[in-house]
Amino acid sequence: MTQAITRRRAHLITSDREAIEIAQQLSAEFAQASAERDRERRLPFAELDRLSESGLLGITVPKQYEGAAVSNVTLAEVIALLSQGDANLGQIPQNHLYMVEAIRLNGSEEQKQRWFRLVLEGKRFGNAFTEVGTKTATAFKTRLTRSDSGYVLNGRKFYSTGALFADIVPVVALNDQDQVVIAFIDRQAPGLTVIDDWTGMGQRITASGTTLIENISVQEQDILYHHLAFKQQTTMGAVAQIIHAAVDVGIARAAYQDALQFIRHHTRPWIETEYEHGYEEPLIIYGVGEMSVKLHAAEALLKRSGEFIDRALQDATEKSAIEASIAVAEAKALADEAAIFITNKFFELSGTKSTLEQFNYSRHWRNARTHTLHDPVRWKYINIGNYFLNGVNPPRHGAF
Repeated sequence: MTQAITRRRAHLITSDREAIEIAQQLSAEFAQASAERDRERRLPFAELDRLSESGLLGITVPKQYEGAAVSNVTLAEVIALLSQGDANLGQIPQNHLYMVEAIRLNGSEEQKQRWFRLVLEGKRFGNAFTEVGTKTATAFKTRLTRSDSGYVLNGRKFYSTGALFADIVPVVALNDQDQVVIAFIDRQAPGLTVIDDWTGMGQRITASGTTLIENISVQEQDILYHHLAFKQQTTMGAVAQIIHAAVDVGIARAAYQDALQFIRHHTRPWIETEYEHGYEEPLIIYGVGEMSVKLHAAEALLKRSGEFIDRALQDATEKSAIEASIAVAEAKALADEAAIFITNKFFELSGTKSTLEQFNYSRHWRNARTHTLHDPVRWKYINIGNYFLNGVNPPRHGAF
């Protein structure tokens, strides 16, 4: 059962070109009040409804289920564009799109028919995956136990990005066999409580806080056996991670564009020079050059990694899936570095005035610093190096 539709039915996107055009329009629209939303911690319910109605949340649904099945190059660009407009609105759909890929890989035919239809209508999946207080981010205390009438779900989650805004909240749990499963729960189900207690310095309006799951009844048809996605090398992790990389690229783009505008109109030359304008000072020009190179390199690797995933989908072998995962890890590592470098260099080149609250440019750095902590880049480099140097295949999980 799902929540009654309270928004207009989603537009059906039919091509990669249309997806990009709509993402460009929404990016410009979302950018207009992004600083104010961040400053006021104003949750983006209206903006997410616009996103749902646009049809962008359904662009990865396979063609046989009436979706556009856009390329992963297009998917990454769509997310980068949305994140350029507002990094929060780029990150929130990540778990939704993760679930679309999970259903594609391991859903039953009945589940695919039902859930893909809901996605194309504009329904949003949330996220109740990670927990606090466990040894690692992939260790779970949440349990799905068999009962006389089906199953019962109990647990507590944090980092629940998207759950507060969702129609359906997928909850990761361990079943009686200690297998990782996902239970799809109606957002209004009795026993499901989503709390907006996210206090992170960045990504302030993702509402990535607590989800309580208390004695929720679950039926077999609402359970996805997610452990199957990692029994062998698939594109599951690569699709998850290319979206995260795209968020970082989008943040870097937004900071870069704002830096150019600020430097051209506000930055003064240093007192030891004779330049009339800050944008004439060679060291500032040099710094902008550094930013440009890092941004464009990150964009190029992001596009390249999407091409690797697309090839892996066409030639579904273990080798192609591994190559896609490695390519995405490279893109994510550089996107991380570019976002941090550019959002920091912005202030160095722009001067003290750029830190004033009236501009709220600090959100770019706060968003980059917060989002790039999602998966540690140090382990991207370890796994990339181990693959090329020692022929060791990368791990199979959603964070790589």
